[in-house]
Amino acid sequence: MNGKLRIRVWNEGVHEAINEPSHIGDIYPDGIHGAIAAGLRAHHPDADITTAVLATDDEHGLDEEVLAETDVLLWWGHMAHHEVSDAVVERVHRHVLGGMGLIVLHSGHFAKIFTKLLGTSCSLAWRNDGERELVWTVKPSHPIAEGVDSPIVIPEQEMYGELFDIPDPDDLIFISSFAGGEVFRSGVTFTRGRGRIFYFSPGDQEYPVYHHPQVQRVLANGVKWAAQPGLHRSVPEVTNPAREWFEAEKRH
Repeated sequence: MNGKLRIRVWNEGVHEAINEPSHIGDIYPDGIHGAIAAGLRAHHPDADITTAVLATDDEHGLDEEVLAETDVLLWWGHMAHHEVSDAVVERVHRHVLGGMGLIVLHSGHFAKIFTKLLGTSCSLAWRNDGERELVWTVKPSHPIAEGVDSPIVIPEQEMYGELFDIPDPDDLIFISSFAGGEVFRSGVTFTRGRGRIFYFSPGDQEYPVYHHPQVQRVLANGVKWAAQPGLHRSVPEVTNPAREWFEAEKRH
């Protein structure tokens, strides 16, 4: 290992491929994944940051070798959750349990990997009227909130509202409020196995949210928090140690 953070930004790439919405090429000329990666490079200039989309190859750019060399995987999905291979989902799941960080973004709340890890429907309320979103920091002591404005002001965004059907998070870091009156738990963390998971909701294909400096800072902080470079990646498993095994180890 060369000591660099190894970050993979994954995006369906379907909106870009079909030009939906018609202005997506104007706000994300290098794709949503390209904008996210560019923001991360500004904060982690020494990191090895790569991207992939659903159509990269039969394994969506997430084969065993790639995941083994990934400290943190960022996941953006919306239109094609059902097209993601179950075999790829199982592989990502295994790597998260083994210690790979996972950051799930916006409508990735319905991604197969997220619902599998959380075990709930991950349903929510939504409305796309281009409303102002205020992202309030409610746990400023958390590393992901370091240097982040409270609130982050996002002029136009799709509304996500409660009830958000997720398990109680390990950490509730951000709560969003919308011009229409709704609130939403927009930044939450979980641990599964040895892996750290961060969900962050701002960032829709209709609006240039991933160019927002404060959103970029949140994602950069999230990567730093979720990464566990050098961790021997193994899924927790059942063991049957002999009585007083630790004493025997000390004698050797």
